[in-house]
Amino acid sequence: MTLVDKAVAGTRVAVADQTGRRRPGGQTWNLAVVGGCVALFALLAWDSRWIADDGLIVLRTVRHLLEGHGPVFNVGERVEANTSPLWTYLLALVGMSGLRLEWLSVGTGGALAVLGLGLALDGTRRLHGTTVALAPAGVLVVLAMSPFREFATSGLETGLAFSWLGAVWWLLVRLARGGERHWPAALVLGLGPLVRPEFALFSAAGFVALLVITRPTRGRALRLASVAGALPVVYQVFRMGYYGLLTPNTALAKEASTSRIDRGWRYLTDTVGTYLLLVPLLALAVALVVTVHRRTVARLGLAVLTPALALVLYVVWIGGDFMHSRMLLPAIFCLLLPVLVVPATRRTLLPLGVIGAWAVAAGWWLHVPYSPQEPAGIGISDERAFWSYSTRQENPVLAEHFAKVPMMRAPLDTLHAQEGPVIVAHGENGWQAHPTALPHSTVVTCCIGAVGMLTDSDVRVHDSLALANPLASHAEPQPQGMAGHDKHIPPAWDLADAGVEGPELADARAALACPQVREMLASVREPMSPERFWDNLTGAFHRTGLRYDPDPAVARTCGAAAG
Repeated sequence: MTLVDKAVAGTRVAVADQTGRRRPGGQTWNLAVVGGCVALFALLAWDSRWIADDGLIVLRTVRHLLEGHGPVFNVGERVEANTSPLWTYLLALVGMSGLRLEWLSVGTGGALAVLGLGLALDGTRRLHGTTVALAPAGVLVVLAMSPFREFATSGLETGLAFSWLGAVWWLLVRLARGGERHWPAALVLGLGPLVRPEFALFSAAGFVALLVITRPTRGRALRLASVAGALPVVYQVFRMGYYGLLTPNTALAKEASTSRIDRGWRYLTDTVGTYLLLVPLLALAVALVVTVHRRTVARLGLAVLTPALALVLYVVWIGGDFMHSRMLLPAIFCLLLPVLVVPATRRTLLPLGVIGAWAVAAGWWLHVPYSPQEPAGIGISDERAFWSYSTRQENPVLAEHFAKVPMMRAPLDTLHAQEGPVIVAHGENGWQAHPTALPHSTVVTCCIGAVGMLTDSDVRVHDSLALANPLASHAEPQPQGMAGHDKHIPPAWDLADAGVEGPELADARAALACPQVREMLASVREPMSPERFWDNLTGAFHRTGLRYDPDPAVARTCGAAAG
């Protein structure tokens, strides 16, 4: 017997030994702990229900899918403005019910978050067995930290992320207990990159754990790899051929491969410091050591702990985000998985007491230290508080709740006051409408989610921050910008692109005439055909690396427009 065979056998025996020695009433108590924690999280998430402007960006794409325009933010432009393809298509599926998309998004996200926590808790319950009664431990961090419940119903893919991570953990624990159906775990593991591209870290680590646990033959391992990789590979080919890029457009907008460690460290310390996270994490580490010391089953935790730490490093590397804690929540969730609940024994009494005391403090006193009116000077904001304050709604959900926010009302009022196609942009004299010969109107603004949902599908909505604007997404970033949104192009690009006349737009017109820029625009605007698909597919590598100076006076030389 090889070392790997012994490890696998040890894992199964260890789990079997734990589940075989049952204490009367322990199973009922443990199920009650799991059910109670899940129910409390569901109540907290619903009480915090809201939708972010970025969540409304997703819904405009979903609306276009349901209307038959394809998975695009603007009709006539193939731009993948959403990071999570699985979240987009899932919302399109439930959106076929005809119900209001905002409520479907909030409800689906919340339900998935609750499901994910339930699967994760049940997996940890099975991991530790029923030799003793289990006590809430790591789950108290999920319940006490407000970002967990707030982003569950934000319209973003966070709820989907929790459900996928919980399902992966539950399936791996089930296999470690001797489950024989391997392909469902492989299929679910393969969905990681479709939840978020960086979740490929969890997919890879989980698949290695799957192979170690099941010890399949070479042929079976290849079949499992095929099951895991089929959907991600098919979608990647579609992405390259349809959108003409290797990544979602949001990865270009945020320059997801560029190092900004100083900003990323501030993002990490903003979360860790606000909630004093080192206190519960250290207590949980102690509980883990005294609970599973010398048990082979503890190795299963490496399948989630390793990619969780890798994701933290990646978030720090790219500079974090402008939404407080959001990008760190999946990693924190994974770090907690092996200790969501732990056996209530004399050994765990002290760490459980520390965690309980911290949870009370976190729930009552440890909150974001900056106000919604004045985000932190490090470029991070309390997103839910900001939109609640701006919309004057405790639970802003509908796009109409955002309609009275000045940054959204002003461009919409300017657009609706015009007859015929115009391009609306902010200039020296405020918001202005410029006539255009194009058959559609365009609004150039900052917050495109609500504006997009409050305009008809034949109106294009562009942002200078590059989330849905192909011209902005290939511009070079500006280091002084907000975390995750440090790209900005002047309105001259869009005005010249719309055919607006004027000598002040000469540089922008010259920049738009650069061959690389023309080819990039053709990749997203030319009608789709087999030839266009092939050109997009083969040119995706070079096109993803295309960058030019955001200043038209510099970009007009075409020298900077290179991959």
